[in-house]
Amino acid sequence: MTTQRRGDVMDASTAEYLCTEQYPDWLWRKLDRFQDWRFGLFMHWGPCSLLECDNSWSLVENEWSRPDNLKPWIAAGKDPAVYRKNYLAAATRFNPVKFCPERWAALAQYAGMKYVVLTSKHHDGFCLFDTATTDYRITHPSCAFSSHPRANILKEVFSAFREKGFGIGCYFSKPDWHSPDFWDQDKVKHDRFPDYDIAKDPARWQRFVAFTHRQFEELMTGYGAIDMLWLDGGWIRTPDYDIDIPGVAKMARSHQPELLMVDRTCGGLYENIITPEQLHDMPEKPLGHPWEICVTMGSSWGYVGGDEQKPARMLIHLLVDVVAKNGNLLLNIGPRADGTFPPEAEDRLREIGDWMKVNAEAIHGTRAIAPYQEGAVRYTSKDAVVYAIILSADEHAPMPRTVRIEHLLPAADAPVYLLGCDRPLQVTREGSAVVVTLPPVAPCRHAWALRYRKN
Repeated sequence: MTTQRRGDVMDASTAEYLCTEQYPDWLWRKLDRFQDWRFGLFMHWGPCSLLECDNSWSLVENEWSRPDNLKPWIAAGKDPAVYRKNYLAAATRFNPVKFCPERWAALAQYAGMKYVVLTSKHHDGFCLFDTATTDYRITHPSCAFSSHPRANILKEVFSAFREKGFGIGCYFSKPDWHSPDFWDQDKVKHDRFPDYDIAKDPARWQRFVAFTHRQFEELMTGYGAIDMLWLDGGWIRTPDYDIDIPGVAKMARSHQPELLMVDRTCGGLYENIITPEQLHDMPEKPLGHPWEICVTMGSSWGYVGGDEQKPARMLIHLLVDVVAKNGNLLLNIGPRADGTFPPEAEDRLREIGDWMKVNAEAIHGTRAIAPYQEGAVRYTSKDAVVYAIILSADEHAPMPRTVRIEHLLPAADAPVYLLGCDRPLQVTREGSAVVVTLPPVAPCRHAWALRYRKN
């Protein structure tokens, strides 16, 4: 992921920014299915998990002070050359012998997730797939995991999740800090951009573009059906650093018909989904176009030992709030170097899954409905059905005995149900509002969903 804020996108006219008037019908249908999913798993992974730092960013000088990059930076004696050597050497030691994507897929399925996005290559350039373009890859003989029968990690993950019916998203970083045609490997890097003037050395830049296109074609032809090409590194964009995204899209869709494109932060025809990042960029209301917010379960994108995971209540409330605003939640977990999820992350997925067993119908396949929220209530809808989801007041708060609804009232003859309970609830009219009496025993924790036909 990048460290860019998304305020520029949030303030833009969505239709103008995304050129949606040029979308064909099939693209709107595919986006409609994307919105039905509502909840996805994001994974940032690579050799940096050995160093317990965020992917890639510690290679840039102005990122060294970030708390999740300090430990390996200090261990290298604060010497950038030593640190870079240590970072690159981690690839040879990367050996996730406990890697079991079927376990990940089962946990994600239990949590109610419907799609997965994995980093095929982050900004550091390390490829979690078998590529003929670079030695900096999981299948190169210098990598400890290369002789493992499941060494092509991207293929194994996509296959395991596809087997369970997940949508498949392929993350790809447009910048590549390992490529000699992007960065001179002998120099300390002060920022994320190419370290030369591409206007003065266009041949070098075109070598980089050709290299990138070869990797795109490998991914689009060797990894089964892919639903979404999720491009990061929005500072590599036309006209400043043109890598011919229209050409990429044409080639990719020739192999993957109806492929969604996510050229994040770049606008235009190829940013089909808006992707705000972390809680500081949470929209206040629906954006008028399909969107997903990418949020880390802990504080770091990659695995950092001791990183505190967000409580299940917070994650459930976040999911509800996002869906009420017509968005998807793409929740990130950084796997450990041995190929397992942190135990706390597994616990959170199970807790979310316990809640989703009761309430998934208020999440999957729903759409926003104004006024979206009312106090502690968040609204979602599905055709003529409204779901009023009541958020708990705190971690230990019991389900309230009553809830007052002043907007989106139930139809006069419509019963009101609590998901997880079979009997209709008592409804009392109080002027222009209704008061719903909830049962004494709650079917779940943290949030409770009413279902009724709207007035």
